Amino acid sequence: MLTVFWDMQGPITISFLEKGSTVNSANYCELLRQVKKDIKNKRRGHQSKGVILHHDNARPHTAAQTVQTINELGWELLPHPPDSPDLAPSDFHLFGPLKAFTRGTKFESDDEIKSVVSDWLRHQSKDFYAEGIRKLVHRWEKCVTVLGDYVEKLKKSKLLSVLEVLIPKNSPYLLNDPRI
Repeated sequence: MLTVFWDMQGPITISFLEKGSTVNSANYCELLRQVKKDIKNKRRGHQSKGVILHHDNARPHTAAQTVQTINELGWELLPHPPDSPDLAPSDFHLFGPLKAFTRGTKFESDDEIKSVVSDWLRHQSKDFYAEGIRKLVHRWEKCVTVLGDYVEKLKKSKLLSVLEVLIPKNSPYLLNDPRI
C-alpha cells in the first residue's frame, strides 16, 4: 500500500507499507513524524507557519494516539465528513491519472512498481497538485451546500463560498493522505 502526503507544490512523503502489514495508529503516527521531518527538509522556511492535515476517518486516523500525535506536532486537522470519498483529493484527483499511467503495464517486481509510482508522483507539475487542492475547495463548498451529502448530487447553482474559511490565503500547507 502507498501512502503519500502532498501539498500544492507536490509530494512531501511517499511511503510504501510492507506486504502483509496493516496501517495502525502506531505506524501512522511514526509516518506523521516523518512527514514533519520531510516538511523541514523540502519546504524550508514554512514549517513554523503551521500545517493543515487532511485525511479521512479511517480508524488509524481517528485513534486517540493519532489525535495526540497531531496535537504534539502542532498541526491543525481539517475535518473530513464520514463516508465522504468524494472529498478525498487523492481519490478524486491523484489516483485516476496514476492508474491511467500504469494501465496495461506489466511489472517485474514490487520494487519496480514502487519506483515507477514514486517517479510519476515526483514528476507531476506543481500546477497538477495545486489543482487537486483547488478541487477540494470546490467539492467542500458543494458538501456544505448539501449539508454533508455526496457532492456529486449537487447542481452548480447552489454553491456557497467558504473558500476563506477552508483554506486561508496565508496557509502554507494542506497535506493529503492518499492511499492505493
